[in-house]
Amino acid sequence: MSLVLQLLMNGLIAGAIYALVASGFSLIYSTNKFVHFAHGSAVAVSAYFLYLLFSMFNFEFFLSVFLVILFAGAFGLLMDKAVYSQLRKRKASGLILLIASIALLILFESLILLFFGADVKTINLIKVEKGLEFFGAIITPLQIVIIVTSIVLLALLFVFMKRTKLGKAMRAVSDNKDVAEIMGISSTKIFAWSFVIGSAVAGVAGILIGLEQNLEPTMGTNLMIKGFTGAIIGGVGSVPGAILGSFLLGLAENFGIWFLPSGYKDAIAFVILFIFLIFRPQGILGIKKQGDKQAGA
Repeated sequence: MSLVLQLLMNGLIAGAIYALVASGFSLIYSTNKFVHFAHGSAVAVSAYFLYLLFSMFNFEFFLSVFLVILFAGAFGLLMDKAVYSQLRKRKASGLILLIASIALLILFESLILLFFGADVKTINLIKVEKGLEFFGAIITPLQIVIIVTSIVLLALLFVFMKRTKLGKAMRAVSDNKDVAEIMGISSTKIFAWSFVIGSAVAGVAGILIGLEQNLEPTMGTNLMIKGFTGAIIGGVGSVPGAILGSFLLGLAENFGIWFLPSGYKDAIAFVILFIFLIFRPQGILGIKKQGDKQAGA
């Protein structure tokens, strides 16, 4: 029983991180209608920026967190304005935008490697201490903070999308860009805002990951794969679906290594990804959308 509870705990922790990555990615995808793989670089760059401010320049921690979130939003906006909006003006296809996003991911990973080196970095905010025990399962205070922070942020994101004027405008553009523009909604502004908000959420993910794990230049690629897989499982155009899929992925990975060696965790994610791409590409909460088909044409 304690093993099952421990695996459940580990799955929720992993799922909380994946959900933050996937929700930002899904928000950008639903409005822009292309796969933004460079979203992973927003996570990695944010984690390293926290390391730079807090561990190297000795900024106060909460000031560092505030600056990192602002930086992440600005970083996403810069990618949109400098690259994607220029390609959209030239009527670039979704394939071209996808290639550009992969190129950006590789570029920023290379820049991290150039400026910070290949060795792993650690943000030493919280001393390693014995975890708390719940019915035989162990969880650290930091892991509790990760789960609670993720759930609160995801709930706020859900309320934002449902209740605010900007959130409703994003949903309108996601449903049908042409109709939204007829109603006076600027799709260009919504595209930009989706990058700002989605990347800011990625910044929070980078902060939490940086506090719990070591930093390495290629961390963005691995996290993007997990976030993308979670989004596919739940429904790539649905933010709630991406969150659901991410938690299911985290649980599947951790319960999967009950039967397989821990080295197979990434393989489990890829197998699940392939299963959904083949048999249910729209995901659990995804629905057929004529507009999506037309956008991808």
